[in-house]
Amino acid sequence: MTAPKQQASSPEENRAPVGQRIVSSAHLVSEKSPELSEFEFGMIIAANAFNRWLIRCMGAAGVKDMTPVDVLVLHHINHRRSEKRLSDICFVLNIEDTHVVSYSVKKLLGMALLNSTKRGKEVFFATTDEGAALCQRYREVREACLLPGFSGLSEENERLGELARTLRHLSGRYDQAARAATAY
Repeated sequence: MTAPKQQASSPEENRAPVGQRIVSSAHLVSEKSPELSEFEFGMIIAANAFNRWLIRCMGAAGVKDMTPVDVLVLHHINHRRSEKRLSDICFVLNIEDTHVVSYSVKKLLGMALLNSTKRGKEVFFATTDEGAALCQRYREVREACLLPGFSGLSEENERLGELARTLRHLSGRYDQAARAATAY
């Protein structure tokens, strides 16, 4: 016995009713894109989980008093073991407030995880051997604790890649909306 054929449904028919959506702020749900509110709630809880992971992974790697920004700054400065300027760090991490990154850099310098070199008016930062070793220990903890949950199958990796591209695209939309809101 074969199952009856289901007719293709339109995207509108596949939408969950507003009351059944998982959102943090029902008053922000728009009929234009109710999925956006679901996505935003997903980003909120994912961002908080990711920040918690950064802190705990770094703690397991050996340093317990780092903030998520400290961890991100350290890893970015260690990226390809090339020197980075403060403005470049802010740009790549999409952090508008340079004081936040500057504070992290000073903290990491004080922990002897970074060193600085001044050339003309520019200051360049690089990881020390101790900073690079800490990044390697972080990687080992990441491999042991986070990666076992992933299959490594190309289909799963392709979905992650698509999600990463979508997040980068949406970050541009949110940046543009932030500029528009500033002038609103």
